[in-house]
Amino acid sequence: MTTQPHPHAQGSGANLALTVGALGVVFGDIGTSPLYALRECINALPLDARDAGILGSLSLVFWGLVLVVCVKYIAFVMKADNQGEGGIFALLALAHNESSSRSRTKLGAFTILILFGAALLYGDGVITPAISVLGAAEGLKSFNDHYHEGHIVFISCGILILLFIFQSKGTKTIGLVFGPVMLIWFLTIGLVGLWHTLKAPGVLVALNPLLGLGLILAHPLYAGAILGAVVLAITGAEALYADMGHFGRKHISRAWYGVAFPGLILNYFGQGAYALRHPHDIDNLFFALVPIGLPRLLYTTLSILAAIIASQALISGTYSLTRQAIQLGYFPRLKIQYTNREQAGQIYLPLVNGALAFGALYVVVTFRSSDNLASAYGVAVTGTMLVTTLAYWKVARARWRWSLWQVAPLCLVFITVEAGFFLANLHKFADGGWLPILIALGLLAVMHTWKIGKEEIFHRVYANEITEDELSRIACSGRVVRVRGTGVFLAGNPRGTPLVLLHHVKANKVLQETVILLSILTEDVPNVPATARLEVRDIGHGVWRAIGRYGYMESPDVAGLIELIQAAGVPIKPNEATYYFNREMILTDGDSPMWNWEKRFYSLLSRNARPVRDYYRLPHMQIIEIGLPIQL
Repeated sequence: MTTQPHPHAQGSGANLALTVGALGVVFGDIGTSPLYALRECINALPLDARDAGILGSLSLVFWGLVLVVCVKYIAFVMKADNQGEGGIFALLALAHNESSSRSRTKLGAFTILILFGAALLYGDGVITPAISVLGAAEGLKSFNDHYHEGHIVFISCGILILLFIFQSKGTKTIGLVFGPVMLIWFLTIGLVGLWHTLKAPGVLVALNPLLGLGLILAHPLYAGAILGAVVLAITGAEALYADMGHFGRKHISRAWYGVAFPGLILNYFGQGAYALRHPHDIDNLFFALVPIGLPRLLYTTLSILAAIIASQALISGTYSLTRQAIQLGYFPRLKIQYTNREQAGQIYLPLVNGALAFGALYVVVTFRSSDNLASAYGVAVTGTMLVTTLAYWKVARARWRWSLWQVAPLCLVFITVEAGFFLANLHKFADGGWLPILIALGLLAVMHTWKIGKEEIFHRVYANEITEDELSRIACSGRVVRVRGTGVFLAGNPRGTPLVLLHHVKANKVLQETVILLSILTEDVPNVPATARLEVRDIGHGVWRAIGRYGYMESPDVAGLIELIQAAGVPIKPNEATYYFNREMILTDGDSPMWNWEKRFYSLLSRNARPVRDYYRLPHMQIIEIGLPIQL
């Protein structure tokens, strides 16, 4: 994510900063939807029905925003927070008790559903930068006829390349202008829309929901295409929930109702008013609201800035989502760079950035226009929304103990609306909707394989039966020489004895005077308070057990833990400690119940995962790796 202010900061200045900041991060995606959403709705209509269809499409867009954003997310889903944090993995953590019923190498249906919803967000991470930048760059064609499709593709690719290169610099500097630029954006598009609405106030009849329903019933053969286009207006709604921990529900709500929602609605109604007056000039409907010349050039420039901000917010959000998946054990370890010492949430993942850049450029070059790309958009968005609703049902029933009559009517309304949108987008599958689904299935295979592979290894190797009493007897055995120094042995099981210690003793017949069995655990909360970060216990004979706890929004720091262990009274010198851990070597010819392709795939992932020494930020001159062959 791009910023991480405290959601409960006090004072009018802090509240204003959080509200404006939410405009730049949370509403970037949905805020740029007017670039193409209503235009696609009108283009989905038959030519002889466009006049009446304009009002019906506008009605569907308005009520779609009300039902999905205002009612579902702000009024209900955003109340399902995990210590103030939101997002798809927050729902997984809140309903984590489901996992107790699954077998060792199988994930429950609910967990797989959540993982698929999370994987769909990566599809958005590829498509949103492409469609936002393409849609904004297409404004250049509206004031200069010399710009054609090839120019727009070239300019869009150039903007995206610069955008992804800039990611390694972090978002601290650019984040300072995100909110103000989006504030100007919403005010500008709102005022432009108001100007055209006042010219044709009759467009306000579109506030009647019956016009939208009437349009669908009057043109059932086009209903799928119409609803599929309406979805474009609500893309980015999931960001309200995902970024809740950064700004708080109160400030996101204020930003939505005070700025974003009025600006969007006024602009959509302004576009509708213009379309009614100029039914044959809708190819560049959004840009047609502004006179040709310098005003339109400035309007286009502002659109490109807004599109970059929308892309930036989703890209950095994907980094955060990936770190959560790594911490919860659903994704291989990747290199994580921290771009701001003051804000732990500002991170950069080179591999994820490169994959998103390649995907976005491929999409721009392949689809070449926002019209064509709209066909690939919608499937992932509506799929994620459906998953969120089903997960909300699970949390309400299992966690909050809501009765059936309390939760069923509410979720039924959400599912009816979103299922309609999802089914309406299925016709896009052959035209590009396959792309986000393919991305999601690939990532789901990675997450599923990694999780069950790690659990199988844990039960086969790390869940050993050597107790702490037996370890104490080994430590005081006359056959083992105790030498000066400290040995830190990373232990996957916080109750057992790590194999790396047994291998070390067996091979060298020595053990340091101070031995620390260090386990890193990820809790089902976003952040663990400092008071609960570390648990230290004296086993005896110079052997200590230390358990470090982190939330799924945090990254482990062993060096920091060692300092805490020293402060707790353990006789250790951090600069002289030696860190021992196993390096797994996966063999795929065992009797594990995993499929053969999963074993080979897990082996591939394991070989290419970031080494433990780097992920835990261990000092390279103080580590010893011991190979551990494991048969799956």
